[in-house]
Amino acid sequence: MRAVRLTGWGQEPTLAEIERPIPHEAEVLLRVEAAGLCHSDVHVVDAAAGALPYRGPFTLGHEVAGHVAALGPGAEGLAVGERVVLYGPWGCGTCARCAAGRDNYCDRRGDLDWHGAGLGRDGGMADYVLVPSVRYLVPIGDLPADQAAPLSDAGLTSYHAIAGLRHALGEGTTAAVIGVGGLGHVAVQILRAITPSRVLAVDVRAEALALADRSGADLSTLMGADTAHALRAATGGVGVDAVLDFVGNDATLELAADVLRPGGELAVVGSGGGHLTVRKPGHLPPGFRLSLPFWGTRPELVEVIALARSGALHVETEQIPLTAAAQAFERLRRGRIQGRAVLVPGRS
Repeated sequence: MRAVRLTGWGQEPTLAEIERPIPHEAEVLLRVEAAGLCHSDVHVVDAAAGALPYRGPFTLGHEVAGHVAALGPGAEGLAVGERVVLYGPWGCGTCARCAAGRDNYCDRRGDLDWHGAGLGRDGGMADYVLVPSVRYLVPIGDLPADQAAPLSDAGLTSYHAIAGLRHALGEGTTAAVIGVGGLGHVAVQILRAITPSRVLAVDVRAEALALADRSGADLSTLMGADTAHALRAATGGVGVDAVLDFVGNDATLELAADVLRPGGELAVVGSGGGHLTVRKPGHLPPGFRLSLPFWGTRPELVEVIALARSGALHVETEQIPLTAAAQAFERLRRGRIQGRAVLVPGRS
């Protein structure tokens, strides 16, 4: 079978022919219909030797949708042919958090040499992917694979971040989304679907603001010297109740601190390497609360898929053949992917 493999640190991924795995015990073999490509994959490919605990070589791809091709003798709860999406963060599988479907916060995460599918373990940028257990799979019914795959990260991560702020987003509140890319445009839709909050969107690209508008933002604005003033003006001068920062660099964190009202919530989702000085007294508003959400839980993925099947969520995707994975990586690095790139093994 074909697979996009990371064979060495500092090397570009390559499309290789490898043996198709056979499921044993509780394992499940999926025939991949679609595999999303995101900045996390680029971070893995571009990482220096020793920066990550992963042992190569391995197949990339943690956003995966497909159908069950074969079951190990101990795999129960799914049937051959059933269409599913992969829950990507794989923990130790034995701690209390993993048992509750919260592998994203596995208690033994620091001891593992993987973080999940395509992140130290073979992932889904391939014709097939081997999954350790049915507990990492969620049925999707007739949801298109190019929608289901990115929802397992772009949708799940956004949903998890918003779930942590939902208590602050009741009637009459305002949320700001900074960075309207693959995750941010889904976050705008989730905010509209599960909260009554007004949604303000910020980006440095006009095309991203157009995407925000299509996704349901109440107001979208280019990031610049007067952005904080514009966002505060949109709230009657009081500031926003919550900021979801999908960039996470110095400029966006400064903007978030400038526009939050007292008691405001900041969720930093993006890994842009920015710094935020927490000091009391200081620049941050009184009552400020910070969260650093990572991915999401399996129960939340079930809820995300249900939202998508109801018609509340739609990921803007560009379908790309698996054979063009190298070009897709390069386009993503250059910011030339609108929405989410999805690799499709069956597409030519």
